[in-house]
Amino acid sequence: MLQPEESAGLPDDGPVEWAPLAPYWSVLWRSGVKLARELDGEELSGLRVVELGCGLAVPGIAAARADAVVLATDSDAEALELVAENARANGVTVETAVVDWAEPHELISRGPFDLVLAADVLYERASVAVLLSLLPRLAPEVWLADPGRPPADAFLEEARRRHWGVETRVRDVVQIHRLQLD
Repeated sequence: MLQPEESAGLPDDGPVEWAPLAPYWSVLWRSGVKLARELDGEELSGLRVVELGCGLAVPGIAAARADAVVLATDSDAEALELVAENARANGVTVETAVVDWAEPHELISRGPFDLVLAADVLYERASVAVLLSLLPRLAPEVWLADPGRPPADAFLEEARRRHWGVETRVRDVVQIHRLQLD
């Protein structure tokens, strides 16, 4: 996985991932790596998968390697340029799109998808409501990786209230939440 040189040396080995000065999308976050590993061995052939807030799109590229049809989305066009380069380097095709969760109409029109992937996207409490509004319009299943940021608890509590079944697995300090609409 290629990443910008200024981000490649940033550490991500503490108990909770830290917020670097570099753009968030440019860091190879362990949540993305753990989510990609969670996909290993899953039957994804032919599934339509969308990754939200993809950054370097490690989970999306892993899904594409498992023969899923992947759309990687981020709010930063520069991130998506590197996603396309990394997909080519891994011998897969990943479609990309600039998406603002507050204006998701174009993304929703491209659905429905079979699965939503998201790694380390709950930095702020304000993201909880926006994400919970968006997810049921995209797919009935969501896999979300988080290192234990405070907004994740609020997200999961509200998701359960909105009829999402939640199963959580822990990989080191990263929690992988599998959500399924009831």
